[in-house]
Amino acid sequence: MAYQAVIFDLDGTLLNTLEDLTNSVNYALSQYNLPLQKASDIRRFLGNGIKKLVELSLENGENHPKFNDVFNTFKDYYSEHNNDATGPYEGIKALLTQLKEAGIPMAIVSNKIDSAVQELHQDYFSEWIDFAVGERSDLKRKPDRSMVDYCVSEMGLSRNEVVYIGDSEVDIATAKNAEMDCIAVTWGFRDKDFIVAHHPQYIVNEPLEILDIVK
Repeated sequence: MAYQAVIFDLDGTLLNTLEDLTNSVNYALSQYNLPLQKASDIRRFLGNGIKKLVELSLENGENHPKFNDVFNTFKDYYSEHNNDATGPYEGIKALLTQLKEAGIPMAIVSNKIDSAVQELHQDYFSEWIDFAVGERSDLKRKPDRSMVDYCVSEMGLSRNEVVYIGDSEVDIATAKNAEMDCIAVTWGFRDKDFIVAHHPQYIVNEPLEILDIVK
């Protein structure tokens, strides 16, 4: 096979989390009578973790006098509502089933807070995917390579045997920093033209296209 294992991004790649994230941001903003955000804007803000998401959702970002209040309210609300409307994209379970049947080890790397990553991994993907890593204090967030290197080490493989799969410029940069190939998907949080401009090794429009690349 071309690759011996795969590492997936979570939000925008395996799971459509946009509605729950949008609702959580707007709940937090509404508690302080601040302007709400459209889902199309939240979609653009995703990829660099929840702190950056809240920063981009506020005028003046971290310098906004209510930043810490909004951020803490968002975290509390999202921890209770991260799975209200979230679910796998169409075709993802079929892809994971066939990868598992082919004996391909899989992992998840996400800039989402680790507790939420673990919960969503257990709820949706533990049948197929071996382990998941979210934002935590001992590993730097993407696009740093730390989380990817951790997964590759846990798999007992070298980086050229593993392909990284994601939906954003952050994922493409992560793979580049980790000296790995990247498959970029077009069903997530970035438009195809945007993805093309960032030059991943592969671009796919449907989950099952990934099988042909991995095999």
